Amino acid sequence: MKFSLEWLKDYLETEASAAQIAATLNAVGHEVEEIEDPAERLAGFRVAEVLTAGPHPDADKLQVLTVSTGEGEPLQVVCGAPNARAGMKGVLGLPGAVVPANGMELRKSAIRGVESNGMMCSVRELELGDEHSGIIELPADAPVGTAFAEYHGASPVFDVAITPNRPDCMGVYGIARDLAAAGLGTLKPVAAPRIAGTGACPVDIRTDDPEGCPAFYGRVIKGVRNGVSPEWMQRRLLAAGQRPISAIVDLTNYLMLGFGRPAHAYDLAKLSGPVVARRARAGEKVLALNEKTYTLDETMTVIADDAGVHDIAGIMGGEHSGVSEGTTDVLLEIAYFDPERIGVTGRKLGLTSDARTRFERGVDPAFLDDGLALLTGLILEICGGEASEIVRAGAPPITPKVIAFDPALTRRLGGIEIAEAEQRRILEALDFRVDDGWQVTCPLRRHDIEGPADLVEEVVRIHGLDKVESVALPRAEGVAKPTATPLQQIERKLRRTAAARGLNEAVTWSFLPEADADHFAEGNGGLWILENPISEDMKAMRPSLLPGLLAAAKRNADRGATGARLFEIGRRYFRGQGGASDERPTLGVILAGEKTPRGWTTGKAQGVDAYDAKAEAEALLEAAGAPVGNLMVMGEAGPQFHPGQSATLRLGPKNVLARFGALHPNTLKAFDIEGPVVAVEIFLDAIPAKKGGGTFARQAYAPPALQPVTRDFAFLVPADLAAGDLVRAVKSADKQAIVDARVFDVFDGQGVPEGRKSVAVEVVLQPGEKSFTDAEIKAISDRIVAAAGKQGAELRA
Repeated sequence: MKFSLEWLKDYLETEASAAQIAATLNAVGHEVEEIEDPAERLAGFRVAEVLTAGPHPDADKLQVLTVSTGEGEPLQVVCGAPNARAGMKGVLGLPGAVVPANGMELRKSAIRGVESNGMMCSVRELELGDEHSGIIELPADAPVGTAFAEYHGASPVFDVAITPNRPDCMGVYGIARDLAAAGLGTLKPVAAPRIAGTGACPVDIRTDDPEGCPAFYGRVIKGVRNGVSPEWMQRRLLAAGQRPISAIVDLTNYLMLGFGRPAHAYDLAKLSGPVVARRARAGEKVLALNEKTYTLDETMTVIADDAGVHDIAGIMGGEHSGVSEGTTDVLLEIAYFDPERIGVTGRKLGLTSDARTRFERGVDPAFLDDGLALLTGLILEICGGEASEIVRAGAPPITPKVIAFDPALTRRLGGIEIAEAEQRRILEALDFRVDDGWQVTCPLRRHDIEGPADLVEEVVRIHGLDKVESVALPRAEGVAKPTATPLQQIERKLRRTAAARGLNEAVTWSFLPEADADHFAEGNGGLWILENPISEDMKAMRPSLLPGLLAAAKRNADRGATGARLFEIGRRYFRGQGGASDERPTLGVILAGEKTPRGWTTGKAQGVDAYDAKAEAEALLEAAGAPVGNLMVMGEAGPQFHPGQSATLRLGPKNVLARFGALHPNTLKAFDIEGPVVAVEIFLDAIPAKKGGGTFARQAYAPPALQPVTRDFAFLVPADLAAGDLVRAVKSADKQAIVDARVFDVFDGQGVPEGRKSVAVEVVLQPGEKSFTDAEIKAISDRIVAAAGKQGAELRA
């Protein structure tokens, strides 16, 4: 929110500088993002008087002026404005000045052969409005030679970030109240004029939607002159970022920016019948002031008459009922709308406005009469006219919240000792009422106050957050105990392991486009779709980490990266049983593009493949403490993976710890990324907990006393038997003696029966307290052959 120091001082009696005000705003929780001083932009511009004006010798549309700046000799200036004439006073930009509108630095130059020593400026060139048909004409008493910034009353402009919980500070008066409470001045009371109507309101006003619009007040003013608003008001509106339009529109904006209270003015001649706050009918349309047409539904509150909808309630008025220069009679409307309904309507329509920002956060329900009185008084003062009596349809929620407060809570929660008298002063300065028993009645505008802790926050922030001392938390004697959970320990080790293997960590959004989420949503019980997404591209909670990593890999590829090795540890989200929210810790890996670049030793570049994904999966599972040696390699990695180049790693037939492999061409097409791309997804919640308290400390290494014995076996097995199944069978033959087994050869050529293949397995036997005898080795070998036989294997002759 922007406002000028001049406007602030209308409500706050203070001698504080702009820097002091900014420091205090920051201290009480209103972040000042920028202070802009228009006087700096207007440096080099002076009030000047045109002494003579004559035609340019070589240009019909130019004049040669003699201009006095009040000191030294008059200056010659070439000017093209049609209103330039002798005797007028205007604004002269001297050489060296920078024109605010376009950043052009003025300098002495020749225009069509005639020397010009600066430029007479228009309103638009100085960014004081949109008028540019001629140069600025100042009053006859404007002091020649005065800096225009000083004459114009240029005032520093604050740009303050107001947090969503403080709608009471969405007006300059609310800011002034906080500053006064912080001791930076005295808040000036604003007395709303009491304007008795001269007759009954000629328009029937009512609310037929008490839920969406509990209170709808209005009155008619006849005989107004809707001209240009006063210069002082235009100056303040421009400082706040509002473009002046006409007196009546500017006055409604002035009320909104000054007091945080939106209001609306209708041209009475464009209305027919009663003006009603009601629910829209499905399919009704309205042409809004932004010149866009919106289709409404029955959940939205509108302001309408017999002819149709004129206003999307609390958000934006309609184009065809707005006031214009020819308006002579106006209907003023000021209402209280349900904040939740306003927010839902705005999101559905994708429509934002200053009014919506305030209404959906909650305006002051007690400011209806005073707001209407202030607006009426300004219109009568500036535009003239005669006001009718007020019509009050409905009633706003005006039951205040009363909170029992203990001043000692400030010390316990805020960490600072503040005297009870000072706490009472702060709360009362913020318009809270405090009785002798510390029952605190909250002002209706403070929708953010819910309990005693909120009152502590108010007291501490006004007293000064910088006065709260930094105190170390209490710490028990002795060595600190670890606080990380087993899952956090696993995640830390996985991050280190993944980085050590050359993977780069990515952090992607937990939200996805719905189509991307659907592609990975199978078997997850349905997607979680957000009702209030940041955007349409962030609508669904991710059921997998791979879509976000694929998008990151694509961005890298689009920028010329030949390969990407990315990983992320995060949560997957899907519906659990009964529709409950379920989120599970997961590690995702994407390997894309080249594994090794082309070179004179390797030839062409080599792309990643499914075996690279398997290697990463096994290494990371081992780091997580999974029993990698006992894992089964099985299919069914999912439709997102290539069926012939992917698998799952399972601990038993049902417990899936990970899936890996090359992504399906349809997946690559859906995400618009070229292959090769392989992926790994490790389900951390499926990894069994480590025994012995989950510690990752290694056991003391004790090398065996005797050397191991190696034996090789060559088996004829069915051609479709997975080598991993054969190895597991071999290992299970004697779990005490057999410490390792691995495949070192596979052959299916000459001499091997059709439908069979030869698999050679190296088995490592580790003796214990004594060496193996030949009989013991023979017995172990027989058990190995027998175990392999259960898989359909037979020992080759």
